[in-house]
Amino acid sequence: MLGIHDFGVFIATGVLLNLTPGQDTLYIVGRSITQGRSVGVVSALGISAGVIIHTLAAALGLSAILATSASAFIVLKLVGAAYLIYLGVCMLVARKTSAVVTAATGSVSRAVAFRQGVLTNVTNPKVALFFLAFLPQFIDPDSPTKVVAFLVLGLTFLITGTVWCLILAVSAAHLRDFLSIRSRPAALLSRATGVLFIALGLRLAASKP
Repeated sequence: MLGIHDFGVFIATGVLLNLTPGQDTLYIVGRSITQGRSVGVVSALGISAGVIIHTLAAALGLSAILATSASAFIVLKLVGAAYLIYLGVCMLVARKTSAVVTAATGSVSRAVAFRQGVLTNVTNPKVALFFLAFLPQFIDPDSPTKVVAFLVLGLTFLITGTVWCLILAVSAAHLRDFLSIRSRPAALLSRATGVLFIALGLRLAASKP
């Protein structure tokens, strides 16, 4: 159907890849722990929205440009790294974790968390290259409906990934609820998450194509 083969293998492999900790996973966990379940959930949905963008880009050929253009890869990689470092610094300079949590309860903060989730995913060129390298393996080269096949596979990966991201957000939020009555550990955890984001940004900036 649509030139897609070994669909069961694709689903199984996609689930395993979703379970592997990465930049998106750490972002969701960090947001959920420091700002609560609602912010964690919208952060997870933001990551999922980024996957939609990558799927469309792969289907339309943007990922191919990233794969062949070293300058495009470097620019997008550095943008993503700078953004992660920015988020980490913001967590480090926040004076009180409780103030951050309170601010996050408003609809604007949830909207910002969603947007940051999208940017965290979209500005990671390795995700784009993953879609370019992974999805075509399950599409018949002679299929006349390659674009539709890309979209179907991307949607499948999106569904399994979203389920896992939501589980992460809710689970991490439970830990945050436990720490909320202990202000010092929560503050230390917020700063530790900030350091983690900075480290992720530096690692992404130093990584090779």
